[in-house]
Amino acid sequence: MSSKKTRFCPSPTGLLHLGNLRIAFLNFLIAIESKGAFVLRIEDTDKERSQEKFSEFICNDLAWMGLDWKEGPKVGGPHNPYFQSEREKIYESYFEELLTRDLIYPCFTSEQELKIIRKNQLAAGKPPRYPGIWAKATKEEVQSELGKGSKPVYRFRMPENTKINFIDLNKGEQSFDSNDLDDFIVRKEDGGPTFMFANAIDDALMEINLVLRGDDHLSNTPRQIALLESLGLSSPEFAHISLFLGNDDS
Repeated sequence: MSSKKTRFCPSPTGLLHLGNLRIAFLNFLIAIESKGAFVLRIEDTDKERSQEKFSEFICNDLAWMGLDWKEGPKVGGPHNPYFQSEREKIYESYFEELLTRDLIYPCFTSEQELKIIRKNQLAAGKPPRYPGIWAKATKEEVQSELGKGSKPVYRFRMPENTKINFIDLNKGEQSFDSNDLDDFIVRKEDGGPTFMFANAIDDALMEINLVLRGDDHLSNTPRQIALLESLGLSSPEFAHISLFLGNDDS
């Protein structure tokens, strides 16, 4: 096995649970077995729910289990900082590049409007997806909304008529039609980066070469690959594994 640089990137919105620890343990084992490196990154972009005490609990729990990280909080590393809340200038530079190249656009569609759209799509037997309402808006239309005090999110323009293929090290060959993937949000209304954006950027910049995560992220992968390709950044290898579910499927 070639040297693998893996990562565990929890959100400090609560305590670690069995599913989190399983992912952390597997990433740690792969890094150790391949004589690679295990990275801890705290994804605290959810400003309302993230708490410093949970970051501390996460670090203490991992250390107690012997899952020592080579890069991350408390130990530092060549890709400091390892808290996403401290990396906003990095994300801003890539956001501006995407904006300059017209690869993202402001979207003013409200959550209520999106709920109605999804409901109608499901009723018609179609998968729920954002239909690109603001994808071709004029500068005048955008300025009109901004003048009203509306705060947009920004969406990434998924390439059209493209197959996004990758080999999942657990599930095998995967292929997604870009036309089935909606334009996803990279910046929230409050100006902060989304998980999809910051997570992909950090994996590339921190030179992560294997992302092992739950299969609930499988549909995120083609989106993140498309984003990284548009920025000329390398994508890691991916492995998606089944989730631990309770009796209530949570």
